[in-house]
Amino acid sequence: MTNTPPAVRPARPYFSSGPCAKRPGWSPDKLNIEVLGRSHRSKLGKTRLKHALDLTRKVLQVPAGYRIGIVPASDTGAVEMALWSMLGARPVTLLAWESFGEGWVTDVVKQLKLDANVMKAPYGELPDLTRVQQDHDVVFTWNGTTSGVRVPNRDWIRDDREGLMIADATSAVFAMPMPWDKLDVVTYSWQKVLGGEGGHGVLILSPRAVERLESYKPAWPLPKIFRMTKGGELIEGIFEGETINTPSMLAVEDYIDALEWADSIGGLDELIARSEANAQALDRWVQRAPWIDHLAGDPATRSNTSVCVKVVDPAYAANPDVPKKIASLLEKEGVAFDIGGYRDAPPGLRIWCGATVDTADVEALGPWLDWAFAEVTSKL
Repeated sequence: MTNTPPAVRPARPYFSSGPCAKRPGWSPDKLNIEVLGRSHRSKLGKTRLKHALDLTRKVLQVPAGYRIGIVPASDTGAVEMALWSMLGARPVTLLAWESFGEGWVTDVVKQLKLDANVMKAPYGELPDLTRVQQDHDVVFTWNGTTSGVRVPNRDWIRDDREGLMIADATSAVFAMPMPWDKLDVVTYSWQKVLGGEGGHGVLILSPRAVERLESYKPAWPLPKIFRMTKGGELIEGIFEGETINTPSMLAVEDYIDALEWADSIGGLDELIARSEANAQALDRWVQRAPWIDHLAGDPATRSNTSVCVKVVDPAYAANPDVPKKIASLLEKEGVAFDIGGYRDAPPGLRIWCGATVDTADVEALGPWLDWAFAEVTSKL
């Protein structure tokens, strides 16, 4: 029996979980390039960097008093700055349920050598958040990019917590509401959520986090790119557009373009709505397809950005080559790029549903996934 390819293709087959799809309508000629070839420390350079920070505050609805800085080395750099600069002042709890959370465990336990309380869960699940000790500093990923599992709500974070809440939110911001009053450090990289160019991170600090920086000096030396204080006081320039090292102004202009697009369509509420619509469209396909299911078992913890699915057909569930071959075939067809599961995750597919993706493309993808599964398994 012939397996006929679907008639409708995704118009933009970009479902990578980072760098993610460019915003709808993007093209290079939309970027303001007058700053290129200029110093980032020129008046123009500082103005554009400050504009990026101001737009970030507006779109993400970051409260006054919270600092926002552009920092080196993507989300990883932003998280590392927080870990190396702030931890060690009090006990630490680390939450890990996927590869990036595991990475922060390695850094804190093996590199900083802190005696941390580590709470782990397997891919597809969460640790028991009700057991998190709130007199500890807590490090966690808001959304598990490689597992498709997110924290379901803010309720587990107490208002009277004594420690700092440090959230790696790189695949959550701009798609999920951030409860700023519950968070002290939030990090992300704009190539993840807004389809920007890589290499830069964003670090957002609450007043409590700033107080920690100004009152605590870690026992270990800090590299230059991690230093946020001088003489016991915060280096305010970092959070006003005076970056620690030289940024790519082209990447900054690309970020500004994405933020201006986000603002023009209705801001954070519309970004969240777009991502939710995409995730719901993908879920409708999952519910219809008998061979696939979500990696995250609990619907309340399923990501609306980095949606991870696994093969459950009994004949093929144990064969890791099936999802690999599906991803390869759809890339060859030009239908879906970069949807293979993360290398350390259980075998499966990972499909980005963030706000820069159009729902019609997610809806068009489902039948192609069914077609590819049939094609691949017919040859096994």
